Amino acid sequence: MIANENPVIADSLWTATANESPVFPSLQGAETADVAIIGAGFTGLSAALHIAQSGQSVIVVDAETPGWGASGRNGGQVNPGLIENPDVISQYYGRMQGHRAITAAGNAGARVFDLIRQHDIACDPKQVGWVQAAHSEDGAETLATKRAAWDRVGVPLQHLAGADLHTLMGSDAYVSGIRDPRGGNLHPLNYALGLAQAAHKAGAQIFAQSPVVAMIPEGGATTLKTAAGTITAGKVLICTNGYSGNWMPKVAQSVIPVRSVQVATAPLGDNISGSILPGGHSVSDTRGLLLYFRKGPGGRFIMGGRGAYGNRGTRVAQEELRQVSLQIFPQLKGQGWDHAWGGFIASTPDHFPRLMEIAPNVIAGLGYNGRGVAMATEMGVQLARWAGDDVELDFPITGPKPITLHRFAKWGVTFEVARRKFLDRRAR
Repeated sequence: MIANENPVIADSLWTATANESPVFPSLQGAETADVAIIGAGFTGLSAALHIAQSGQSVIVVDAETPGWGASGRNGGQVNPGLIENPDVISQYYGRMQGHRAITAAGNAGARVFDLIRQHDIACDPKQVGWVQAAHSEDGAETLATKRAAWDRVGVPLQHLAGADLHTLMGSDAYVSGIRDPRGGNLHPLNYALGLAQAAHKAGAQIFAQSPVVAMIPEGGATTLKTAAGTITAGKVLICTNGYSGNWMPKVAQSVIPVRSVQVATAPLGDNISGSILPGGHSVSDTRGLLLYFRKGPGGRFIMGGRGAYGNRGTRVAQEELRQVSLQIFPQLKGQGWDHAWGGFIASTPDHFPRLMEIAPNVIAGLGYNGRGVAMATEMGVQLARWAGDDVELDFPITGPKPITLHRFAKWGVTFEVARRKFLDRRAR
């Protein structure tokens, strides 16, 4: 079970199958460093690792433990690129900056697997490609547009249809698909724990159970205060994503936390497990309320999708995921379901991540819209480069971007979920 979490979303398969990890102490007393990082998820740990390797001193502080938030709960899909197609990215950022963003995001999946190999991280990595599957003819057109856009920037994606698609998936529930060879999947919590160990080995200090309660500028430095200690640093990185809380409104109001939930079966027998995604691929589909699924530890089947903010709605969403799993893979009939959990992704209105200057020498990186394994790892690299005074980043640094009427965001999400569910039913 995930410690210190609502029981409805705490029964995580990843926690149940996690590697042993060092116990990181809480912050006690006064510390100093070149760089302080708030948040020990993929973003903060990737940044800490690269900063420590550069020779700067770095301290990471987290309200819970490394990987406690979305980094240790997600579907473990390594999805290259941003949500939007390359042509949309170029229009959004401009040609030159857009090219850099497309390249960095597209290569983010490869960076994850490179780090795993370099630091010998035991997280069951499978670099077999990532699959998107069209649930309707409208979805097939969306994938064809995406495939053409990536082809124009020199990245061919494999088209899947007919027997090829059926064989890869072990299901005939989808009309077509594309496979991005740069992606794959892994055990997300073990990846986070491995990044923490690699960062610590490189020289980073990591403190757990130490929520930051205040950030105070002091001359050319910034001091972070916790209940029992302080960190004074020349530069501060805020890497809290969908778990930013309210202590820093400029950060929290730049994204909308949206709950995603998952369910997992008991270990499947070899016959059934071998008939579902036999190549070990992970899949996301084209529904407005997308489904994402794969196999995990012990040959279990894992299905994920959009959750709800309340406990009752979350339980309903988890049961709906079990039922749709049976529709896509009838061979799961009669199998037990052992785990159900969830967490928050950080959504942005335009589907683009954020690099924001919050104060002098204080920067935040967040907003991955459900693609956090690869993009958070890459954003950590961008933040490390900024901490080393690199001014030519692959994503632009902006001022804070608070979302209008952010306090009503949950109502807006609830309405959007209902709207997308209606459109999914009407898809041709």
